Amino acid sequence: MAVVIDAENKISGRLATHISRKLKDGEEVKVVNAEKAAISGRKEEVLSNYQQKYERGSRDFGPHYPKSPERILKRITRNMISDTEEGNRQFSNLKIYLGHPEEIGEAEDPGTKEGEELKNKNYVKLGEVSKHIGWEPRGELE
Repeated sequence: MAVVIDAENKISGRLATHISRKLKDGEEVKVVNAEKAAISGRKEEVLSNYQQKYERGSRDFGPHYPKSPERILKRITRNMISDTEEGNRQFSNLKIYLGHPEEIGEAEDPGTKEGEELKNKNYVKLGEVSKHIGWEPRGELE
């Protein structure tokens, strides 16, 4: 049985830490509502930072940075898992979705601690960051 985590209104870095711990424990993790996860910081700084990351490389040369929210969250989580054969096996147990697909059951509360929920106005949702760097939802979200 897979653990289902709702990313809505969660800070992406802290959420990724929680996900990586579950993966290291050998659990299968499914994350829903990836586009509603947040990155903390002033909006202008976050958007320019991700724009620079995206423009830095390409698929052919340099580091490729993803556009879509689920792939950005997956990359954040990947950086918290060791780059070994064991880490690759753990990472293969992670599935991240836009929205909440019907075939996935109810999401559990990932046991957020105080400070992990959004409390102030200094954050940007992953969906907004993705649209800023050129991601266009194709029927997934509108």
